[in-house]
Amino acid sequence: MLLMLLTDTATHIVDSISHTTAATPAAIPQEDLRFGDLLIKGGWVMIPIGILAVLGLVIFFERYFTIRKASKDESSLMNQVRDNIQHGRLESAIAICKNSNTPLGRMLQKGLLRIGRPIKDIEGAIENIGKIEVSKLEKNIGIIGIVAGIAPMFGFLGTIAGVIKIFYDISKTDNISMGVISGGLYVKMVTSAAGLFVGIVAYICYHILNMMVDKVILKLETDAIEFIDLLEEPSK
Repeated sequence: MLLMLLTDTATHIVDSISHTTAATPAAIPQEDLRFGDLLIKGGWVMIPIGILAVLGLVIFFERYFTIRKASKDESSLMNQVRDNIQHGRLESAIAICKNSNTPLGRMLQKGLLRIGRPIKDIEGAIENIGKIEVSKLEKNIGIIGIVAGIAPMFGFLGTIAGVIKIFYDISKTDNISMGVISGGLYVKMVTSAAGLFVGIVAYICYHILNMMVDKVILKLETDAIEFIDLLEEPSK
């Protein structure tokens, strides 16, 4: 009797579990989060952010290789100029500087063309050419700084615009479910993430280029002082 009762109870439990399982809908497979889809869902704000990213990278690499070329070792040029000046071959020294096609070469060439004038005039001529060469190296670097500043702002603008749209839709449909809010909000926050990423990269690139320019300036100043000392040697 007891055995039959236990058997009936177990049967009822199994039947209940079976009915519950059948009544529960199958779990909805979660959609994979793809990076490309997120960028597309970010909306129109992703277009200016993408343009800023491309602009910043193009300017960075163009300036990087230009500044790197200007910062190459010019010890051989200085040695050739020193040797020609000490042996009185002024025209040869000017030709060497002209053919070098470097910032230092153009500075030394201007100084050699002023030989015979007071040292102050030669120093002033070299300094003026140095300022022009530095301004050439710094060309468009400020644009990268602008990109670093406004890219995050575009990102925040996209997020704010998305949040406004979400609450506007809620006010029209009276649907305040968490799924509607979170589903739209995470997509709109992609613009903030993209803007911050572009801004951080541009900020780093901006300071890398500025540090490279500072090193070139220091090197040009050192070589210019050495050149002035060389011109003053005969008069000592």
